[in-house]
Amino acid sequence: MALMDFIRKQFVDVIQWTEEGDGVLAMRYPMQDLEIQYGAQLTVRESQMAVFVNEGQIADVFSPGLYTLTTRTLPVLTYLKNWDKLFESPFKSDVYFFSTRLQLDCKWGTPNPITIRDKDFGMVRMRAFGIYSYRLVDARRFHSEISGTREQYSVADLDGQLRNLVISSMTDLFGESGVPFIDMAANQDELGRQLKSKLETVFERYGLALDSFVVQNVSLPEELQKILDTRIGMNMIGDLGRYTQYQVATSIPLAAQNEGGIAGIGAGLGAGLGIGQTMTAAMAQATGSGTTPAAASAAVPVAAGNADEVVATLEKLHGLVAKGILSQAEFDAKKAELLARLG
Repeated sequence: MALMDFIRKQFVDVIQWTEEGDGVLAMRYPMQDLEIQYGAQLTVRESQMAVFVNEGQIADVFSPGLYTLTTRTLPVLTYLKNWDKLFESPFKSDVYFFSTRLQLDCKWGTPNPITIRDKDFGMVRMRAFGIYSYRLVDARRFHSEISGTREQYSVADLDGQLRNLVISSMTDLFGESGVPFIDMAANQDELGRQLKSKLETVFERYGLALDSFVVQNVSLPEELQKILDTRIGMNMIGDLGRYTQYQVATSIPLAAQNEGGIAGIGAGLGAGLGIGQTMTAAMAQATGSGTTPAAASAAVPVAAGNADEVVATLEKLHGLVAKGILSQAEFDAKKAELLARLG
């Protein structure tokens, strides 16, 4: 080697990595045509790990700390190619740094609905989404299984693979659990814990540790959600006869404030009760309760004609209140008595 070539030859005597931004999991230290000086300083900061690779094989893994690279502090150097223990010369080796920081706000979701068998609704398609966080804990395994010899490996490079693993595990969990959709939606915290437990071994295979897993939403497609909303509404109404009675009782004082208003609700009351009879009979048949339409109709105690008589009586009594003949308390008591006949 010529003298000038020797002078121009550069030796790496300080090896360190300062992360310039977020999202980098692995980075190969740039040493093209450079050699590491014997006795060089290797700095591995908190939230980092370093790996020495020689001839395609991992030679050593370094945790956070300051290292002086000699045969005494790095025994593996004695096995590196062309290393002469009697002559302290420079050596070459690939060095990879890994970030062990917590990777936050990683999003997951179902790009297409997942088809599951539900106890309440039969075969349904559902969607879900949320966030998770993880960190790199095994640099040796991550290098061997994921990043390899790439100069840089980022969170974005891994995102698609992890998201597909999440969806696959979720589909299996839903199929195995047999938990109804309604219970899933009401217990998202428990669902997240079960998914985290199932995914931890999957992440471990790649040298990663799953730190948290959150289910933010579980939903049905829009057309199925409308059917569910209708069913919930019917359950909230409950007894149609009592629901109609309540509507009439609350509308009488408002209608009485308008001229001719209270007389006009008589027909509405009769019609409402008639609808109630029809719907009650239909629902009784649909639920298979064995109740006949006649028996269901008999369950509604007042016919449309009797309802008109009650409304007419209330109208007359309200007129007496306006003239000062009856007090408001007396009117309210009589109104309660008449409405009780509807039940």
